[in-house]
Amino acid sequence: MVLTGPVIRRRIVVVLGVFCGLMFLLVVRLFFLQVVQAEALQRRAQAQWTSESVIEPTRGEIQDRNGTVLAQSATSYIASVSPRQVTDAARLAEILSPILDMEEGTIYARASDKTKGGVTLKRQLSREIAQQLKAMMAEYRQKGLDDLNGLYLEEDSTRYYPMGQFAAQILGLTTVDGVGQSGLEMQLDSYLSGKSGVVVEEIDGKGRELNPGESQYVAAVDGAKVVLTIDASIQSFAEQAAREAMSVMKAKAVRALAMNPQTGEILAMVNKPDYDPNNPPRNDVETLSELMRNRVLSDAYEPGSTFKVITSSAALNEGLTNPSEGFYCSGSFRVAGGKIRCWGRPHGAETMKQALQNSCNPVFAELGLRLGAETFYDYLNAFGFGQKTGVDLAGEADGILISKSSVTTGDMARIGFGQSVAVTPIQLLTAGCAVVNGGYLLKPYVLKEIVSGEGEILEAGQRTVRSQPISEKTSKTMRDMLESVVELGGGKNAYIQGYRVGGKTGTAQVYVNGQVSTDTHIGSFIGFAPMDNPVIAVLFIVEEADVAVDYGSVTAAPYARDILEKSLVYLGIAPETSEKPAKEVSVPSVTGLLVKDAISILKDASLGYVLDGSGATVKNQLPAAGASMAEGSLVMLYVEKSEDAAALNALVSVPDVTGLTVGEANRLLTAYGLKMTIEGSGVAVRQSPAVGETVYPTTLVTVAFEAP
Repeated sequence: MVLTGPVIRRRIVVVLGVFCGLMFLLVVRLFFLQVVQAEALQRRAQAQWTSESVIEPTRGEIQDRNGTVLAQSATSYIASVSPRQVTDAARLAEILSPILDMEEGTIYARASDKTKGGVTLKRQLSREIAQQLKAMMAEYRQKGLDDLNGLYLEEDSTRYYPMGQFAAQILGLTTVDGVGQSGLEMQLDSYLSGKSGVVVEEIDGKGRELNPGESQYVAAVDGAKVVLTIDASIQSFAEQAAREAMSVMKAKAVRALAMNPQTGEILAMVNKPDYDPNNPPRNDVETLSELMRNRVLSDAYEPGSTFKVITSSAALNEGLTNPSEGFYCSGSFRVAGGKIRCWGRPHGAETMKQALQNSCNPVFAELGLRLGAETFYDYLNAFGFGQKTGVDLAGEADGILISKSSVTTGDMARIGFGQSVAVTPIQLLTAGCAVVNGGYLLKPYVLKEIVSGEGEILEAGQRTVRSQPISEKTSKTMRDMLESVVELGGGKNAYIQGYRVGGKTGTAQVYVNGQVSTDTHIGSFIGFAPMDNPVIAVLFIVEEADVAVDYGSVTAAPYARDILEKSLVYLGIAPETSEKPAKEVSVPSVTGLLVKDAISILKDASLGYVLDGSGATVKNQLPAAGASMAEGSLVMLYVEKSEDAAALNALVSVPDVTGLTVGEANRLLTAYGLKMTIEGSGVAVRQSPAVGETVYPTTLVTVAFEAP
């Protein structure tokens, strides 16, 4: 067929159209690849010929004020497996299970998953386990065995706490990935973690490096060093005292806090029970969360008689009383149609200073009323109650303070002696420091400084005055009065020979199902030394001690004394040798003796006693023989029953229960192994056998009660 001109032209147009269309598509495609997708394709290409490795920084240390390391990073190892290289997953799991302390099924499931190129078996392995695995891998290779094919070990970093269960709630801990999980580890994670570095290298298709000189290197920036105001030595004194109190007093919990009254620096902070951050119970989230909670900051409680320090300061500063003013304690105080009872028998005539020594509830209820809501609340606010102290630690609570518009006369009276108000331990000790340091309420702090790797100070703590609730004159008067409490009053168990120690005991209520418990209390002691210029303040709290007498003078004061004495010696504070050494006596050994003989020996040594249990023989004693105590201090005698108690003539001395309520009298008599029969109701007025009479344990004591 002969093609005519028009046909040829049409075909040429079609071919040119197709060609132009193809060229247009090619141009569009090139534009799309070179312009629209250029950046993404460049990244993909670069990823194929480059290798990028992350350089992990070293997490910064946490140190005490003197450079003692409290938290640091240490080398650990990761055991991982490449399932595609594993020849026998079951055999691999069988070998590794006892070494890694993992279930065989878990290892098998991970090692047999061929869809994954690599799987982590376990992190944070110790150097010893890593060396054991390396030796096994070398041995199997040497023997030509492939049982461990696909197993790899890599270096990792783990957080290590050299002192174990030490300031655990302050330091906190990190996750297995090295990220702060609680405490300062979480709060200061941005400083401690540092910044990662990177190495970028050009590689060929087999992963071999090309142009070694062309690699790019960005160095990692190690984490900053965190220095605390905590003193490891004073912290260790507090830790030891808290452990002993938990054990000896069979307490539910113990809290201890030490501060420098002149600066607000926190020297020690202890919460028991606690945990070892090197081996936390990660599998029990509820338990770990409870143990990580810093209850010195977060938990409010009714302070009881330690709060009388605040009431005294306010009343003295307002000129509403003076140390020599006379009062009379009849055992109770009427207010708003109700009656407030004193904690023991009536004190009778006493001065205001003696009322603090005696911890007399009616006197402080009256002082609370004298102050009135407007004035009293001005002081409560100035002392920082009902508000956070501003401490540089997370988790602080406000405490509980009845609003001024809602407070009643009865509330005011009870606040005067430490009820109807709830405080956190750090609030109370911070306010107590203001009482003795010249009247200045300071902001407590635990962070001394944060220092970069180059030595630059990034942050630093400093003394900060929040208010001045009382004058320096009032503060001086309070130091004298608090010293008299330890020398002559209920704080005798905190007396330290040669040192001027001041303080106040407290026995606070515990609420069970919304009701005040009559069986258990929170015992506490707040103390300062030396009183001419206090350099250390201690608050020691024992919660729900399971002993016969759980007053703060018995459960807390001896342990606070231990912290104060060791700290004063450690701080180089020399004792004042002119300080009436005759007041200090050595505790005799009475363990193993009959109760009646032990009591006689203690009496001859000018010491009192409290019995825990009932029976004939002293099983143990606190303090131990040879310890020094002030005259008149109480020695705890732990007694046990003896089958031939009667034959051994194990007599006990009948205590004085007059002035006590039925419950209080029963607890005291039970502590001596005696039983009580009741006549009437109200306050004890008579008893038979008489006070001081020696009788057999389990003897019935008839107590007559009358309404006051």
